[in-house]
Amino acid sequence: MTRRIVVLTAGLSQPSSTRLLADRLADAVTTQVSARGEAASVEVIELRELAHDLATTMTTGGLPTPAVEAARETVTAADAVIAVTPVFAASYSGLFKMFVDVLDPESIAGMPVLIAATAGTARHQLVLDHALRPLFSYLRAAVVPTGVFAATDDFGGPGSQDLGHRISRAAGELATAVVAAGVEGFAQKARRRSVRGVTAGEVTDFEDLLAGLGQ
Repeated sequence: MTRRIVVLTAGLSQPSSTRLLADRLADAVTTQVSARGEAASVEVIELRELAHDLATTMTTGGLPTPAVEAARETVTAADAVIAVTPVFAASYSGLFKMFVDVLDPESIAGMPVLIAATAGTARHQLVLDHALRPLFSYLRAAVVPTGVFAATDDFGGPGSQDLGHRISRAAGELATAVVAAGVEGFAQKARRRSVRGVTAGEVTDFEDLLAGLGQ
């Protein structure tokens, strides 16, 4: 089975340290999933490319543009999400929050999520636990214990080795969560799909389906 990993990256420049960290995390998660006997595919959503569409969606009563709708569908269908944002004013970026705001409320409930952030100085590292973790906990995502913060000095500087260790640990936690999901992950996806215009009563709960097969 191939696990679908979706990467949300909110870097504003090109290239950006945010995208660099996102790519390193995606590579590490793919390696860790493979080490557990599964395959993984990665799809990156560059939120910078959706900036205009997100603004249009937010100012037209929440009606998503085709590009925003496609991105939402991609996230809903994922097995796991890697979310990486630059730090602005001691929190996640406005662009990052705009995308989270247009997601369906149940779209990532129970989904494994790895949170990460970049900034110019290590003084902003608490953003992981003070901003990102509460945000995804509110959406009832299954946030892995290790978040990854990278300051400018962590890329090629004295902190690069420690950053590598954090990336490896977080990737291992996400890979374990994704592979362990198994049938439970299928049931969770069925529930998320019910939000996409299908009422809950029209979707057979997976546990009920299994119970019916045993009769």
